[in-house]
Amino acid sequence: MTDKNTEKTVELDTPILRGKTEIKSIVVRKPQSGALRGTRLQALMDMDVNAMITVLPRVTTPALTTQEITEMDPADLVSLSVEMVTFLLKKSVLSDLATA
Repeated sequence: MTDKNTEKTVELDTPILRGKTEIKSIVVRKPQSGALRGTRLQALMDMDVNAMITVLPRVTTPALTTQEITEMDPADLVSLSVEMVTFLLKKSVLSDLATA
């Protein structure tokens, strides 16, 4: 079971093949500040593909490779990116979103 505050599971529309293993879901963990190094926070908030390619391998289980992300179904990349960005928002912003 995942902690709703620090992890989100994303079910993939298009599973990723890793050897003979089919990955159907990915757990995205709330990043610590160090996992964001090498990117601009604004780029992450904009869900910039290059920024996501940098950060997602650091916060996913199983850990995605750059190659897997670049070959991923765009809908799945958006889903992972939304979860990633949600972790960057303050709790007060999230509560405002939930009541809007």
